[in-house]
Amino acid sequence: MADGIYVSMCGAVARADQLDAVADNLANVQTRGFKASRPAFEAFLPAAGRYDKSYTASVATSLDLRPGPSTTTGNPLDVLPEDGAFLAVKAGDAVAYTRDGQVALDAGRRLVIRGNPVLAKSGHPIVVPADYVPEISADGMVRARLSSASERAGRPDDVVLGELATYQLSGAVDRVGPALLRLGTGGQATAVAEVRLRVGEAELSNSSALESMVQMVAAQRSFDASMQAIQTYRTMDQRAAELGRTR
Repeated sequence: MADGIYVSMCGAVARADQLDAVADNLANVQTRGFKASRPAFEAFLPAAGRYDKSYTASVATSLDLRPGPSTTTGNPLDVLPEDGAFLAVKAGDAVAYTRDGQVALDAGRRLVIRGNPVLAKSGHPIVVPADYVPEISADGMVRARLSSASERAGRPDDVVLGELATYQLSGAVDRVGPALLRLGTGGQATAVAEVRLRVGEAELSNSSALESMVQMVAAQRSFDASMQAIQTYRTMDQRAAELGRTR
């Protein structure tokens, strides 16, 4: 078998991995807080001093943690942490991080993001008392005010429920949901001392539809070229085998 078929096969596999990442980015261009995947490639030289061919492989896929564009929603429970910080939520038995600040109130009166309880700096979920309406301020404090339709009955008009926990992420992170991240091996989450939030705003995906389409077309062309090269080498091998039989 011609050695070149291995080079073409490695190229096709690497481009297939890139197409998977780009397709995921393209499918989530409208997902709040989504972080795009960026595949990394590496070229390998064969052993024994044969430097006439190199093999390409997709060695890793990292997440682009840069902030995406923002939009004004006017919803008082939509928050956008400044300086690229992430909110902390409870996802199953572990802590996860997100830039999707679309906070809501669930049936248990917990503040949640996509069904995951939002964590305060104390590490506990934030629960809103009955008959109270939650409010989030720009400094990250979560308060609750007594509903105007509720009986006061000696209850305070305003209570402090906690302060939202925010973190800066570095190192390896893994996606566990459309806009939900967990620390990978070597990843680190550093607590932000002073929280600054833009209330009434939301962050969109940092994946551009135009950029993803251009990348998809380029990757598809490279994949097709690699597959064509594989077919060419297979034809060469078949013809070489036929010549050997005729002799």
